[in-house]
Amino acid sequence: MLKAVMRTECSAIMKMIEETDCQYDEILDVFQACRGRIVFMGVGKSGHIGQKLAATFASLGIPSFFVHGTEAMHGDLGMILPQDIAVLISNSGRTFETVQNIVPLKKNGVTTVAFTAGKDSKLAEDCDYRIIYPMLQEADALGLAPTVSSTLALVLGDAIACELSDRKNFTKRDFYRFHPNGALGEKLKKEEE
Repeated sequence: MLKAVMRTECSAIMKMIEETDCQYDEILDVFQACRGRIVFMGVGKSGHIGQKLAATFASLGIPSFFVHGTEAMHGDLGMILPQDIAVLISNSGRTFETVQNIVPLKKNGVTTVAFTAGKDSKLAEDCDYRIIYPMLQEADALGLAPTVSSTLALVLGDAIACELSDRKNFTKRDFYRFHPNGALGEKLKKEEE
């Protein structure tokens, strides 16, 4: 089972590379032109992916943070400014706690991006832009646990972060400014000396 799960997830990534239906160039340009922060939103496993992506974007020099979809509707929308871009993550595109944020975000002048496999979902239809990854069978024995879907969202988000960082000519010195500790910080510190 162990190797079968890994093969399933690897195969899903290859399928995404070949078949993803997305406005990549347009969305990358929108992200690159952002004068605020990239704000990731979601709940459940999608929320965990959003937290990781926000951390990756930030470490690569792209101001970013995470807001929980439910907490947003209880005051945390105040953290998000009109110059920000909100990336709403939901595999199905129908998760109420995430979708409910679209209207207030737009009323507050925030650009919205759907990050979903649900290409015909409310999330994809109502957001200003959409990033679609394939809707595939999950890798667990029941076909239910977010495994393939969370892997695809993570891989696609990492790829976008790396592309944006490259467009900004982000250097090792820049990376060290945001990551001065740990093994990476120690390695980069030696290179600085």
